[in-house]
Amino acid sequence: MTAADTTPDPRPWLAHYPAAVPAEIDPAAPGTLAELIRSACELYAQRNAFESFGKNLTYAEIGRAARAFCAWLQAQGFQKGDRIALMMPNILAYPATIFGALLGGYTVVNVNPLYTARELTHQLTDSGARALVVIENFAHVVEEARPNLKLDAIVVATAGDLMGFKGSIVNFVARKIKKVVKPFTLPGSFQLKAILAGPATMAPVTVVPDDIAFLQYTGGTTGVAKGAMLTHRNVAANVEQARLWLGWAVEPPLGRSDYQHVMVTALPLYHIFALTCCCMFMLRIGAKGLLIANPRDIAGFVKTLKSSRFTLFSGVNTLYNALGNHPDIGQVDFSELRFSVAGGMATQAIVAKRWREVTGKPIIEGYGLSETSPMASVNRPDINEFTGTIGFPLPSTDIAIRDADGNETPLGEPGEICIRGPQVMAGYWKRPDETAKVMTPDGFFRSGDIGIMLPDGQVKIVDRMKDMILVSGFNVYPNEVEDVLAAHPGVLEAAVIGLPDEHSGEAVAAFVVKKDPALTADALRAFCKDSLTGYKVPRQIIFRDTLPKTNVGKVLRRALREEVAASAASATKG
Repeated sequence: MTAADTTPDPRPWLAHYPAAVPAEIDPAAPGTLAELIRSACELYAQRNAFESFGKNLTYAEIGRAARAFCAWLQAQGFQKGDRIALMMPNILAYPATIFGALLGGYTVVNVNPLYTARELTHQLTDSGARALVVIENFAHVVEEARPNLKLDAIVVATAGDLMGFKGSIVNFVARKIKKVVKPFTLPGSFQLKAILAGPATMAPVTVVPDDIAFLQYTGGTTGVAKGAMLTHRNVAANVEQARLWLGWAVEPPLGRSDYQHVMVTALPLYHIFALTCCCMFMLRIGAKGLLIANPRDIAGFVKTLKSSRFTLFSGVNTLYNALGNHPDIGQVDFSELRFSVAGGMATQAIVAKRWREVTGKPIIEGYGLSETSPMASVNRPDINEFTGTIGFPLPSTDIAIRDADGNETPLGEPGEICIRGPQVMAGYWKRPDETAKVMTPDGFFRSGDIGIMLPDGQVKIVDRMKDMILVSGFNVYPNEVEDVLAAHPGVLEAAVIGLPDEHSGEAVAAFVVKKDPALTADALRAFCKDSLTGYKVPRQIIFRDTLPKTNVGKVLRRALREEVAASAASATKG
């Protein structure tokens, strides 16, 4: 046997691909998102594209609204490449304005509508956004930030836009009954409803694959939020990768060319996971998006599911956990569910087990980041049970596990997950220094996540590098401890962080939300000792009513660390 024969296969995952999935995407296939939008709105014109509050909008109708928004932007003098910010939850106005901006060659800046005036000011200033579309529920935040903003136009949307008479009812409930719309004054602003009812004849625009489609701001968990430049090629390539990986699994039943998939879209469209997987990929297969405006209202969410037909589901661990534990989830009809996908954070085995019991289908976990458009790896859609891995690298994607010196680690050894492929961003907006920190000379993006590669090429997440706890020189990964805590029947949610300790450097601390009010710290610690070695068992267990989370439900360990630090500083001053 020669030396060459003993060289490890650099892409072991290819041997485990489904037969229908090629190793590479066609480089010419992705095109642009503008082409994708036009094609879908023509090909599926009479199909329903999105549903919100019981109102359906066809592909033809969403296409007309998109063109009207684009035509208005052009009439206002905005030029191709200008940044257009969108600050809305999952309502019909969101896809209409996203599609309109992309058709015109503008760059979309997705903004979390829950942002404070300070956070909003940073993102709009950093991106250089010239226009902002905001739902009226959060217009008061824009009013507060306006003196510090350099916007040429502010457009106010409502939850009822594009809903006809029913929209008036939805808006009345929001304003008068639920009172979720606070008073605001934005002189000179425009009403989106009037814009979308206007002319839909837009001037021709040449959009090319290297044009920037999105400035997708990272969560800012490692410092000031940065805008990942995602080109049309990046996102369109990721859609094509998803089509090859998942498309064969969502083929219509034999003889049912009219069959349409419906994706439950509870994750916000301003988040990269939902943007690509629940919006752009759904366009590619002619599916409908069932928009959930407020997924935190679990009772309302379950009520919607009980009265809706759906075939595809997307979520994060906390959402699946909340739904799986709701007393009425058993009344939901999951008979047409083809598969459920998860991402954004690690999915816990106990949560996946409960979802399998409820729906009859496993959770298909994937992995990605804003910087990778986002999908880098996904489990096979034909799995029967939850695997606990993030699956195989997608077509045209290379994943390497590397140590601190940039060398690949042996199979099964932890290291930083590094990703290379057509979906990897063009860089951070106006931050070449930050881009250089995360891109390797051979074109890999450094994720900041610790993982291992299994012999078959599947990747398993260990944890975030910055969240690792060092106890007397031993590595403790919070995900592992959280999985054990979540397996206790008396625990609803748990988060683990490291706290300074004069003897061991750091000590493990757990923040726990109880499912069983009688649960004690001693009982939970004893439970952990059955599965964890001594230094991994939480030294402190703090019970809380809730845990801090991001807009998509990811538990914010950073916020817990900051809270503890602030409390310690206050105690020192006292």
